[in-house]
Amino acid sequence: MKDNTRLKQSIFYTLCFIGILWCIKSAQILFNLNLSGLGLVPLHAMGLVGIITAPLIHGSLEHLFNNTFAILILTSFLYYGYPKSWWKVIGLVWILSGIGVWLLAREASHIGASGLTHGMFFFMFVVSIFRRDKSSVAIMMIAFLLYGGMTMTIFPREEGTSFEYHFFGAIAGVFAALIWRNNDPKPQVERYEWEGQDDDSEIDQEEPWQVDISSEIETHQRLH
Repeated sequence: MKDNTRLKQSIFYTLCFIGILWCIKSAQILFNLNLSGLGLVPLHAMGLVGIITAPLIHGSLEHLFNNTFAILILTSFLYYGYPKSWWKVIGLVWILSGIGVWLLAREASHIGASGLTHGMFFFMFVVSIFRRDKSSVAIMMIAFLLYGGMTMTIFPREEGTSFEYHFFGAIAGVFAALIWRNNDPKPQVERYEWEGQDDDSEIDQEEPWQVDISSEIETHQRLH
């Protein structure tokens, strides 16, 4: 029951965040808002605000649609598998990836939540290597099956894609995994009743025939 509740909560909170992203994009389209000033522009003082706002802004509906399912899956997995660390991971990836882009990225306005998705993916990938418990490995395998291509999108591929956000998001995710790899307790492995029995106690017990033989030997020694 506890796991089911946490799973429902993870999906609910993720849908709330996705709803905010779609509300922002809808308002931009309906009211013809120019939100380019909220993007992250490297080495510009005004671009510093983009460290906070850039992941909330998307250039097109296709851009937002592509990020929606990745956010839904990866954020739900992160919240479900790492309930004590998830908000720290997202916060660190959000800020650290933005700082990396602002310092070292190309001269452009960088926007979109793909830095967050890459950060979450790389966190779950690396932290599973350290923890090696069934839960973290299972989450990593499903995430890798769905979004394993993120291991390649951290490199330059398309001119209009901010691979820098992907790259620094991945770096931040790895850094978060190193810091909080043991922050969440590993799930307890259920044991059956028969697994708790002490096998040595059964081995050490004397069989009836052993008692009878020893008694006969003692009797024989007394008679002679």
